[in-house]
Amino acid sequence: MSVRSVLPYVLAAAKRGWYVFPLVCGGKQPVRRFCDWERHATTDPDLIVRFWSGGAFNYGIACGPSGLVVIDLDTPKPGETAPPEWSREGITDGADVFAALAETHAGGELPLDTFTVRTRRGGLHLYYAAPAGVQYRNTAGRTPKGLGWLIDTRAHGGYVVGPGSHVAGADASGPYTVENAAPPAPLPAWLGALLPKEGEHTTSGQVHQMLATYRDAAGYAAAALRGEVERVLSARTGHRNHTLNAAAFALGTLIGGGVLPKHLAEDALLAAGQQIGLPPAECEATVHSGIQAGLRKPRGGAA
Repeated sequence: MSVRSVLPYVLAAAKRGWYVFPLVCGGKQPVRRFCDWERHATTDPDLIVRFWSGGAFNYGIACGPSGLVVIDLDTPKPGETAPPEWSREGITDGADVFAALAETHAGGELPLDTFTVRTRRGGLHLYYAAPAGVQYRNTAGRTPKGLGWLIDTRAHGGYVVGPGSHVAGADASGPYTVENAAPPAPLPAWLGALLPKEGEHTTSGQVHQMLATYRDAAGYAAAALRGEVERVLSARTGHRNHTLNAAAFALGTLIGGGVLPKHLAEDALLAAGQQIGLPPAECEATVHSGIQAGLRKPRGGAA
């Protein structure tokens, strides 16, 4: 992939008002100096040309600043079978699960007439316009707040790989291509009702279930994530904020090293902090500052 081949896609995304930032060439992780990707994401064409003149980077779209909620309908990995709750006739992938949800909540009406991207593994990214004044959280598959097997969502604090990028992975390699160039449709009300919003409370059991279903982190990074969350959940009164900040810093160093997706760490730490009784606003401020400090001392990988 050349700079020339991806740059028109990046500029087209920015023209739609979507905030973009560079990902590593052939990958899905932010380049090291853009690990604080939500702050660096931009729609400025001059900055975009300058950023991409430095290499043949992929690009990410920051969903929150772009006013987007993206539904990620995945396909099963080799050997992966549906969990018991989705082991039924006609359910083979995330698109089938999404159709089943639409049948239950919207009389079978599938909201597919929206901007759509085909992913490298044959899945779909459905882009929807978020309603004004509402910040939805990211979800993952079968977590307690998730929509279901092989469905992730990216919203505030999350990003997606933009169309025109090419990702090489152990499970599959290929491009992200536009399937439907229509403007993003408004997020259907029934979908919005199913998605978690910023500030909602999460139980300790839900935090542990969330950690058990994460698939997007390296083995030792996932272990570090679980360890730091356990440290927060066991924090003593009077030490809770300090413990949360220390955990955020430790995970921030792994985010900076490119081995732990930022949204996974943020989601888990925010949930754990609220579970031990810290107010949502305090959790958000502490997690943000801790991760920001950790980003400045990256470890565990290279971009």
